[in-house]
Amino acid sequence: MREFKRTDRVADQLQKELAVLIQREIKDPRLGMVTVSGVTVSRDLGYADIYVTLLGEQDAERIKENLAVLKRAAGFLRSQIARRIKLRHVPELRFHYDESVVRGQRLSSLIDEAVASDRDRHDDEIEGEGGERGEGERD
Repeated sequence: MREFKRTDRVADQLQKELAVLIQREIKDPRLGMVTVSGVTVSRDLGYADIYVTLLGEQDAERIKENLAVLKRAAGFLRSQIARRIKLRHVPELRFHYDESVVRGQRLSSLIDEAVASDRDRHDDEIEGEGGERGEGERD
């Protein structure tokens, strides 16, 4: 049995090539700092779903605008990929915004807040115990 499926290998190669192409070849000023966070390819290699994140962009309107730029450039990107990767059929590119990074940052900050709150509560309990002892008592 093979270690990796062909679709996984194609997806990895597409991710690498698209990251370079988007950064270097698309000259649209509306496009922000785009990172290709993942690619999944259909079993028949007909479609590739490209998941992107936008550095510092969390405004829904800006995200929509960046996705529109990428969708308009999909044909150009597909033709460039055809030149770089030897495939009989280059998948159709479909771009999606990847919210997992933003969601992960939000969860991480919530965890940090909970830990800090728990630490403060624990410190307050220790201070409360120390103040209740009499003068003659020892540890």
